[in-house]
Amino acid sequence: MLLIKNCKIIFFDKIEEGSVLIEDGKIKAINPENNIDCETLDATGLYLSPGFIDVHIHGAGGHDTMDGTYKAINEISKTIVKHGTTSFLPTTMTVSTEDISKSIEAITYAKNNGTDGANVLGVHLEGPFISPEMIGAQNPNFILEPTINNFKKMVGENIDTVTAITIAPEVDGANELIGFLKNNNIAVSMGHTKASYSDAIEGIKAGVSHSTHLFNAMTPLHHREPGVVGAIFDTDITTETISDGIHIAYPSLRSAYKVKGINKVLLVSDAMMACCMPDGDYSLGGQDVIVKNGAARLRNGALAGSILTLDKAVKNVKNNTSYPLYEIIRMASYNAAKHCKVEDIKGLIKEGYDADLLLFDEEINIKSVLVKGKVVFNKTI
Repeated sequence: MLLIKNCKIIFFDKIEEGSVLIEDGKIKAINPENNIDCETLDATGLYLSPGFIDVHIHGAGGHDTMDGTYKAINEISKTIVKHGTTSFLPTTMTVSTEDISKSIEAITYAKNNGTDGANVLGVHLEGPFISPEMIGAQNPNFILEPTINNFKKMVGENIDTVTAITIAPEVDGANELIGFLKNNNIAVSMGHTKASYSDAIEGIKAGVSHSTHLFNAMTPLHHREPGVVGAIFDTDITTETISDGIHIAYPSLRSAYKVKGINKVLLVSDAMMACCMPDGDYSLGGQDVIVKNGAARLRNGALAGSILTLDKAVKNVKNNTSYPLYEIIRMASYNAAKHCKVEDIKGLIKEGYDADLLLFDEEINIKSVLVKGKVVFNKTI
């Protein structure tokens, strides 16, 4: 057992000083009786937060989901856990079906057998059922027709590993696939899409429940053609923001949060292998990427993911909006847990929940990280 005491506990809708008792990887009690004989961690002056959950991340620490190995997934998990991410969806790219299948195999193994860092909850397939006209940093040569058959061929026996998928709803055949995915409990997100407002609404009716990296690689809000952004703002689907100050200007970010409401937004990193690495030459989905001054771009200048970590995303939102900290933390934890359908065990500090927890200071500097009750990262407190 471990008792974390004198911490400022970040609950769903408030922050209160107290203590948390952890046993067998779970939160056993909040503010237990004082006479417990166990290991104690004095966290005076620090916040205790639910662990962050990243539903859109390609890589970190020099490794990429598309490496297709357990080692790569494990190394990503070890890199990001130091920045407060305790669970994640390794995210694939639009590459060959064989390479996607290989990555799904590795992710399935990591999900079933565990990692040395952040939990693997499943896979987010970003493509290959996307629009060639909104390609972003994806490879147009590997775009596939959105059919149930193509999807089944790609995932094989591992359909249960697929937590989320990004699709362009306007492509012929997409809505039938969207219906199939929804029926299989997979979160369908629209992204890398040239859809009109009405196309997007049709997709939402068919089962789209989320949208990938808001504003990026989608039709913008225009007062006469509201586009995908207009459809996101006009419905109650969720969305995600890459809050690095590069992908979205802060005034646009504030406007989006105001329109959608905090409970409908997830903070994601969309990080690639250069995350937590020095500037230089890298790759993403087999394409050359140059990382310079905090931005990752293809040679043609297109943004190629990010080098963001979720602790930095939280800090950026805290410094550029007026939301209370517990609401910002919700965007990095509980909202993502709901997206991954694990909100009954993760994303909150609550008795019976997994002890995926962080200690950080006022500046969101991570001091200690626990995954399932085990300290996996610790800076001397």
